[in-house]
Amino acid sequence: MSTKNTDALSRLTNALKVLPNVGPKTAQRMAYELLQHKRAGAEELVAAIQAALLQVHHCRLCNTFCEGELCAICADKTRDAKRLMIVQMPVDVASMESANCHDGLYFVLMGQVNPTQGADLQAIALDKLVTRLQEYEVEEIIIATNFTAEGDATAYVLSQLLTDFPAKITRLARGMPLGGELEYVDAGTLAQAVYERRNIK
Repeated sequence: MSTKNTDALSRLTNALKVLPNVGPKTAQRMAYELLQHKRAGAEELVAAIQAALLQVHHCRLCNTFCEGELCAICADKTRDAKRLMIVQMPVDVASMESANCHDGLYFVLMGQVNPTQGADLQAIALDKLVTRLQEYEVEEIIIATNFTAEGDATAYVLSQLLTDFPAKITRLARGMPLGGELEYVDAGTLAQAVYERRNIK
């Protein structure tokens, strides 16, 4: 194999390691699979990534991914704009919508506080959240972070940040399993946690 080909293969392998839970060996196997058996799929993957990088950005209001100025939920006039649920990732919005337990709007932090992995306050969109709350009146803010150490730390940071806001502050009930992430909780448990949410302020 030529040096040029070796460099290209190494570059592909290293690029695949940016995916979550993909280590060196998994990335290498993925690279071999794409090159040996899935070349057409690899070309479609490249095109899809390029299109997404050009077209997908953050919703002006809730910070989730979308292609327009506003996502479909923020643009929906039938939603209760006075209730704002704060979640960590877009997948959490999908989980809440599947549970059909929240008819308000969302704000997506796009991360969590995790000092042990270098994810400090810069890892979450606090500035955007503050701007959102200053521009639009909200009566209740529901903190819907995961019930993990990182989720609890993020919830604490949010509760401190929101102390001076006039809105009612609540968090999902502890019916959520300890160490549980919203993405993996069944719809019934998720809905019950929303309905029985507790006051923080």
